[in-house]
Amino acid sequence: MDITQFEDIRPYSDSELPGAIAALMEDEAFVSLLAKYVPDMDFGSVERLLDGVSCTTDFQLKFMFPVLKRVINGLCTELTVSGHENMRTPSLYMSNHRDIVIDPSFLCMTLVDNGLDTCEIGIGDNLLSTPWVRSLVRINKCFIVKRGLTTRETVRAFAQLSSYIRYAVTEKRTSLWIAQREGRAKDADDRTQDSIVKMFALSGSGSLAESLAPLNITPVSISYEYDPCDYLKAVELQQRRDNPAFRKGKDDDMRSMQTGILGYKGRVHYAYTPCINAALPRIVQEHHGDRKGQIRAVCELCDRQIFAAYRIYPVNIVAYGLLSGDRRFSSRCTAGELRTAADYLDSRLAKVDIGDRDDEFLRRKLLEMYANPLINKLSVAGDI
Repeated sequence: MDITQFEDIRPYSDSELPGAIAALMEDEAFVSLLAKYVPDMDFGSVERLLDGVSCTTDFQLKFMFPVLKRVINGLCTELTVSGHENMRTPSLYMSNHRDIVIDPSFLCMTLVDNGLDTCEIGIGDNLLSTPWVRSLVRINKCFIVKRGLTTRETVRAFAQLSSYIRYAVTEKRTSLWIAQREGRAKDADDRTQDSIVKMFALSGSGSLAESLAPLNITPVSISYEYDPCDYLKAVELQQRRDNPAFRKGKDDDMRSMQTGILGYKGRVHYAYTPCINAALPRIVQEHHGDRKGQIRAVCELCDRQIFAAYRIYPVNIVAYGLLSGDRRFSSRCTAGELRTAADYLDSRLAKVDIGDRDDEFLRRKLLEMYANPLINKLSVAGDI
């Protein structure tokens, strides 16, 4: 395989690290941001630390993880993991999506804690608005997903991305993380996009099962007790409703990224579910001759595994009760937990700051964000 075709989307190689890190440390915007959010880490200690970095995993373990832990200290009360037996290298970890920085960062931490290497991370180029951000993510094992393209450009970009993913898993023997859809589900109704699975298969050959099996697709279910960006998502949903032509600007993306990192998340749970390989032959057989039906069935399988593994918190139960009128699960929580969850939802609505705010619409969207994980879990598990 000609790996030069991946030059504009691949992470930096170990040999490129010294130059990339040196350029990053000379970027005033990056240094200023580091000083603002990690004030206890002085510039001299950062330089000495990075002098000893020899590979991308080193950079993550010595720099990114300590910085991230400093930033999120107190913003996450616990990080728990289940499904350890489903962690293996190499895998293509595909998860539901809440935050582009925290989702894969926590995933990498859980892999390292279980004796595995960190994984490469798929990130949309819409979030790489400044040179230092683009450089930082490529140092940090990120591969780039091109967005906002014409139809013809999208076809080429998908083919390139599919080939890179296959190369990384089957030849580099490294694990990767990618979200199950383009962008976050604003209402937390997490559904795998057909186009994502279709993209995975583009670079393969034979049946869909033969094409996908070498990638070892492993769905990961991520549950945040609180989503720091919930009120921002509600605002965006109203803006899109009121103006179908509305598009977020670069500043909006950066604000969401910052809020997602620095906002309170409460409890967070990662559930690694089984690799889908065992089910692929059955899916191909059941939808014989119907490639579109096979792809849809693969998406639905991934969704069922993610839904069943959700961790449900009191805020999900309260939102579900307020939205549906069904309060059968309230007895699973203490009176204090129910009150705290209800107060939290009210406080998020109070943070909305836009003209012509539609409180009824905004409240319903906030409730949907927290109720949908429970609704989807019930659809496959029947209980919580």
